[in-house]
Amino acid sequence: MIPLRDQNPSRSTPVVTRGLIVLNAAVFLYELSLGAALRDFMFTWGVIPARLPAALQAGGEPLGWTAFTLVSSMFLHGGWMHLVGNLWYLWIFGDNVEDRLGSVLFLFFYLAAGVAAALLHALSHIDSRVPTLGASGAIAGVLGAYAVMYPGARVVTLVPLFPFFQVIPLPAILLLGLWFVFQFVAGALTLGQAGGGVAWWAHIGGFLFGVVVARLIGRPRRPPDSHAEVV
Repeated sequence: MIPLRDQNPSRSTPVVTRGLIVLNAAVFLYELSLGAALRDFMFTWGVIPARLPAALQAGGEPLGWTAFTLVSSMFLHGGWMHLVGNLWYLWIFGDNVEDRLGSVLFLFFYLAAGVAAALLHALSHIDSRVPTLGASGAIAGVLGAYAVMYPGARVVTLVPLFPFFQVIPLPAILLLGLWFVFQFVAGALTLGQAGGGVAWWAHIGGFLFGVVVARLIGRPRRPPDSHAEVV
Protein backbone atom coordinates (compact mmCIF):
# COMPACT_ATOMS: atom_id res chain seq x y z
CA MET A 1 0.00 0.00 0.00
CA ILE A 2 1.32 3.42 -0.96
CA PRO A 3 -0.03 6.55 0.75
CA LEU A 4 -0.65 9.37 -1.73
CA ARG A 5 -1.85 12.18 0.54
CA ASP A 6 -3.80 12.70 3.72
CA GLN A 7 -7.07 14.55 4.18
CA ASN A 8 -5.88 16.29 7.32
CA PRO A 9 -4.98 19.95 6.65
CA SER A 10 -2.51 21.54 9.05
CA ARG A 11 -3.03 25.01 10.47
CA SER A 12 0.55 26.22 10.15
CA THR A 13 3.40 26.20 7.64
CA PRO A 14 5.57 23.10 8.25
CA VAL A 15 8.91 24.90 8.03
CA VAL A 16 10.92 22.17 9.79
CA THR A 17 9.37 19.37 7.73
CA ARG A 18 10.22 21.21 4.54
CA GLY A 19 13.68 22.08 5.82
CA LEU A 20 14.41 18.44 6.64
CA ILE A 21 13.32 17.40 3.16
CA VAL A 22 15.61 19.97 1.56
CA LEU A 23 18.53 19.08 3.84
CA ASN A 24 18.23 15.35 3.16
CA ALA A 25 18.06 15.98 -0.58
CA ALA A 26 21.09 18.30 -0.44
CA VAL A 27 23.17 15.75 1.49
CA PHE A 28 22.24 13.07 -1.01
CA LEU A 29 23.34 15.24 -3.91
CA TYR A 30 26.64 15.73 -2.08
CA GLU A 31 26.94 11.94 -1.73
CA LEU A 32 26.55 11.59 -5.49
CA SER A 33 29.48 13.95 -6.01
CA LEU A 34 31.87 11.84 -3.93
CA GLY A 35 32.44 9.04 -6.42
CA ALA A 36 34.82 6.42 -5.07
CA ALA A 37 35.09 8.27 -1.75
CA LEU A 38 31.44 7.55 -0.95
CA ARG A 39 32.18 4.24 0.78
CA ASP A 40 34.55 5.85 3.29
CA PHE A 41 32.04 8.65 3.80
CA MET A 42 29.34 6.14 4.73
CA PHE A 43 31.61 4.30 7.15
CA THR A 44 32.61 7.59 8.78
CA TRP A 45 29.17 9.17 9.19
CA GLY A 46 26.90 6.12 9.38
CA VAL A 47 26.07 4.18 12.53
CA ILE A 48 28.15 1.02 12.87
CA PRO A 49 26.57 -1.05 15.68
CA ALA A 50 29.82 -2.77 16.71
CA ARG A 51 31.38 0.62 17.43
CA LEU A 52 28.89 1.43 20.20
CA PRO A 53 30.09 -1.09 22.82
CA ALA A 54 33.68 -0.46 21.72
CA ALA A 55 33.22 3.26 22.43
CA LEU A 56 32.33 2.45 26.06
CA GLN A 57 35.64 0.67 26.61
CA ALA A 58 38.88 2.41 27.51
CA GLY A 59 40.99 2.95 24.42
CA GLY A 60 38.14 2.04 22.10
CA GLU A 61 36.28 4.11 19.54
CA PRO A 62 35.91 7.85 20.37
CA LEU A 63 32.68 8.05 22.39
CA GLY A 64 31.69 11.56 21.26
CA TRP A 65 32.11 10.79 17.58
CA THR A 66 30.36 7.44 17.83
CA ALA A 67 27.41 9.08 19.57
CA PHE A 68 27.27 11.82 16.92
CA THR A 69 26.86 9.25 14.16
CA LEU A 70 23.48 8.42 15.69
CA VAL A 71 22.41 11.82 14.37
CA SER A 72 24.52 12.18 11.23
CA SER A 73 23.43 8.79 9.89
CA MET A 74 19.80 9.87 9.59
CA PHE A 75 20.71 12.38 6.87
CA LEU A 76 22.40 9.81 4.63
CA HIS A 77 20.71 7.60 2.04
CA GLY A 78 21.77 4.63 -0.02
CA GLY A 79 20.02 5.49 -3.28
CA TRP A 80 17.28 7.45 -5.00
CA MET A 81 14.49 5.06 -4.01
CA HIS A 82 15.65 5.09 -0.40
CA LEU A 83 15.63 8.89 -0.37
CA VAL A 84 12.36 9.45 -2.24
CA GLY A 85 10.48 6.83 -0.22
CA ASN A 86 11.54 8.35 3.08
CA LEU A 87 10.87 11.94 2.11
CA TRP A 88 7.49 11.05 0.61
CA TYR A 89 6.30 9.73 3.98
CA LEU A 90 7.77 12.75 5.75
CA TRP A 91 5.96 15.09 3.35
CA ILE A 92 2.58 13.41 3.91
CA PHE A 93 2.69 12.94 7.69
CA GLY A 94 5.25 15.42 9.00
CA ASP A 95 3.22 18.62 8.65
CA ASN A 96 0.46 17.55 11.04
CA VAL A 97 2.83 16.29 13.72
CA GLU A 98 4.83 19.51 13.42
CA ASP A 99 1.57 21.48 13.64
CA ARG A 100 0.72 19.66 16.87
CA LEU A 101 4.15 19.89 18.51
CA GLY A 102 5.31 23.25 17.18
CA SER A 103 8.35 23.59 14.94
CA VAL A 104 11.08 23.66 17.60
CA LEU A 105 9.75 20.73 19.60
CA PHE A 106 9.08 18.80 16.39
CA LEU A 107 12.73 19.13 15.37
CA PHE A 108 13.91 17.75 18.73
CA PHE A 109 11.30 15.00 18.52
CA TYR A 110 12.43 14.04 15.01
CA LEU A 111 16.09 13.83 16.00
CA ALA A 112 15.31 11.93 19.21
CA ALA A 113 13.19 9.43 17.29
CA GLY A 114 16.07 8.88 14.88
CA VAL A 115 18.50 8.28 17.74
CA ALA A 116 16.11 5.87 19.48
CA ALA A 117 15.63 4.02 16.20
CA ALA A 118 19.36 3.72 15.57
CA LEU A 119 19.98 2.46 19.11
CA LEU A 120 17.38 -0.29 18.85
CA HIS A 121 18.78 -1.38 15.50
CA ALA A 122 22.30 -1.41 16.95
CA LEU A 123 21.20 -3.47 19.95
CA SER A 124 19.54 -6.00 17.67
CA HIS A 125 22.68 -6.28 15.48
CA ILE A 126 25.37 -5.45 18.01
CA ASP A 127 28.17 -7.29 16.19
CA SER A 128 27.47 -5.74 12.80
CA ARG A 129 30.10 -3.59 11.13
CA VAL A 130 27.79 -2.60 8.29
CA PRO A 131 26.98 1.14 8.38
CA THR A 132 23.35 1.96 9.03
CA LEU A 133 21.97 5.08 7.38
CA GLY A 134 18.73 6.77 6.42
CA ALA A 135 15.95 8.94 7.80
CA SER A 136 13.46 6.08 8.05
CA GLY A 137 13.88 5.60 11.82
CA ALA A 138 13.14 9.26 12.51
CA ILE A 139 10.26 9.25 10.02
CA ALA A 140 8.89 6.09 11.64
CA GLY A 141 8.71 8.17 14.82
CA VAL A 142 6.59 10.70 12.92
CA LEU A 143 4.32 7.87 11.73
CA GLY A 144 3.89 6.54 15.26
CA ALA A 145 3.01 9.99 16.57
CA TYR A 146 0.58 10.58 13.69
CA ALA A 147 -1.18 7.26 14.33
CA VAL A 148 -1.85 8.29 17.94
CA MET A 149 -2.64 11.95 17.32
CA TYR A 150 -4.83 11.53 14.22
CA PRO A 151 -6.05 7.91 14.16
CA GLY A 152 -9.20 8.71 12.19
CA ALA A 153 -7.61 11.02 9.63
CA ARG A 154 -8.13 9.64 6.15
CA VAL A 155 -5.09 8.82 4.06
CA VAL A 156 -5.69 8.41 0.34
CA THR A 157 -3.85 5.18 -0.44
CA LEU A 158 -2.96 3.20 -3.54
CA VAL A 159 -3.93 -0.38 -2.73
CA PRO A 160 -2.87 -3.28 -5.00
CA LEU A 161 -5.88 -5.56 -5.51
CA PHE A 162 -4.39 -7.68 -8.28
CA PRO A 163 -4.76 -7.43 -11.16
CA PHE A 164 -6.05 -3.93 -10.44
CA PHE A 165 -5.04 -1.02 -8.25
CA GLN A 166 -7.56 0.89 -6.17
CA VAL A 167 -7.22 4.35 -4.62
CA ILE A 168 -8.97 4.18 -1.26
CA PRO A 169 -9.09 6.62 1.69
CA LEU A 170 -8.04 4.59 4.74
CA PRO A 171 -8.02 5.60 8.41
CA ALA A 172 -4.49 6.45 9.49
CA ILE A 173 -4.63 3.96 12.34
CA LEU A 174 -5.33 1.13 9.87
CA LEU A 175 -2.72 2.11 7.31
CA LEU A 176 0.02 2.85 9.83
CA GLY A 177 -0.95 -0.09 12.03
CA LEU A 178 -0.53 -2.46 9.09
CA TRP A 179 2.75 -0.75 8.24
CA PHE A 180 4.04 -1.40 11.77
CA VAL A 181 2.93 -5.03 11.76
CA PHE A 182 4.83 -5.60 8.53
CA GLN A 183 7.97 -3.99 9.99
CA PHE A 184 7.71 -6.10 13.15
CA VAL A 185 7.28 -9.38 11.30
CA ALA A 186 10.14 -8.57 8.92
CA GLY A 187 12.32 -7.47 11.84
CA ALA A 188 11.65 -10.65 13.80
CA LEU A 189 12.77 -12.70 10.81
CA THR A 190 16.12 -10.87 10.67
CA LEU A 191 17.13 -11.40 14.29
CA GLY A 192 20.46 -13.17 14.48
CA GLN A 193 21.28 -12.43 10.86
CA ALA A 194 24.29 -10.38 9.81
CA GLY A 195 24.89 -8.24 6.76
CA GLY A 196 23.15 -5.34 5.07
CA GLY A 197 19.56 -4.81 4.08
CA VAL A 198 16.63 -2.93 5.57
CA ALA A 199 17.05 -1.82 9.18
CA TRP A 200 13.64 -3.11 10.30
CA TRP A 201 14.36 -2.65 13.99
CA ALA A 202 15.16 1.00 13.42
CA HIS A 203 11.66 1.39 11.96
CA ILE A 204 10.16 -0.46 14.93
CA GLY A 205 12.12 1.58 17.47
CA GLY A 206 11.28 4.90 15.85
CA PHE A 207 7.57 4.06 15.57
CA LEU A 208 7.30 2.98 19.21
CA PHE A 209 9.15 6.12 20.31
CA GLY A 210 6.64 8.23 18.39
CA VAL A 211 3.70 6.36 19.93
CA VAL A 212 5.02 6.87 23.47
CA VAL A 213 5.71 10.58 22.98
CA ALA A 214 2.30 11.14 21.40
CA ARG A 215 0.60 9.30 24.25
CA LEU A 216 2.35 11.54 26.75
CA ILE A 217 1.32 14.67 24.86
CA GLY A 218 -2.22 13.60 24.02
CA ARG A 219 -4.32 14.13 20.92
CA PRO A 220 -4.82 17.59 19.49
CA ARG A 221 -8.02 19.47 20.12
CA ARG A 222 -9.41 20.69 16.84
CA PRO A 223 -12.03 23.40 16.47
CA PRO A 224 -15.52 22.04 15.61
CA ASP A 225 -15.32 23.20 11.98
CA SER A 226 -12.04 21.39 11.28
CA HIS A 227 -12.00 19.12 8.24
CA ALA A 228 -9.70 16.64 9.97
CA GLU A 229 -11.29 13.41 11.04
CA VAL A 230 -10.13 12.60 14.55
CA VAL A 231 -11.75 9.88 16.61
